[in-house]
Amino acid sequence: MRYNTRYRSFGTPSYLPTGVKWLIIANTGIFLLSYIFSSLAPHLLLLSLAPVMVLKHFAIWQLATYMFLHGGVWHLLLNMLALWMFGSPLERDWGTRRFLQYYFLCGIGAGICDVILNGMLGNWGTHTVGASGAVYGLLLAFGMLYPNAQVILFIFPMKAKYMVMIFGAVAFLGALRPGSGVSDIAHLGGMAFGYAYLRMRFFNIDMDYFRREYNAWKLRRAKKRFQVYMRKHGSDRDTWVN
Repeated sequence: MRYNTRYRSFGTPSYLPTGVKWLIIANTGIFLLSYIFSSLAPHLLLLSLAPVMVLKHFAIWQLATYMFLHGGVWHLLLNMLALWMFGSPLERDWGTRRFLQYYFLCGIGAGICDVILNGMLGNWGTHTVGASGAVYGLLLAFGMLYPNAQVILFIFPMKAKYMVMIFGAVAFLGALRPGSGVSDIAHLGGMAFGYAYLRMRFFNIDMDYFRREYNAWKLRRAKKRFQVYMRKHGSDRDTWVN
């Protein structure tokens, strides 16, 4: 099914969609548990994203669980605010199932980029937490599907597409300075995976094209083989039976 909301208008959501609601509840609940019961901190650390655990001990669950951990109140609040603002209209248009698929695709993709880069730099002991990679994926989708929607960045009104460009540029510049304490490569990774998904799903790339071309190629090959067979064996016949 083709789906294009590129020029759809945007308004403040009148309700909290199911997927966004439960993501906010889960993130906030886990943060409160870790804040109230400090003894849980060492156990929750096993859920953060550590290259040494993923690449050497195959703790692949960390690629998903790290998204539900946050390093402080403001880290949590900013991510949840962005999740509500940009995730709600997307879930309304896509439905809960597709929205969650996209959210976790961006978050896991961001985690993969973070693990690969830190592994290449030898930062095996780093621990990455936060839903920012998935949120940056939502930000990108919002800018691509509602490019002319008016948003407020700090105190400046602008179109959504320009806001996405600004956030992407800041993340790119930050990624050039590893060791800042912010995983900008995860932000870029979330946007990259989100862009790939959106291009394939919503922006007129027919994924069945390759399947049709492959089937047509197989048919042409079978016809060619049959013609070769008939030239070799059919020419010896003097009598044709009708």
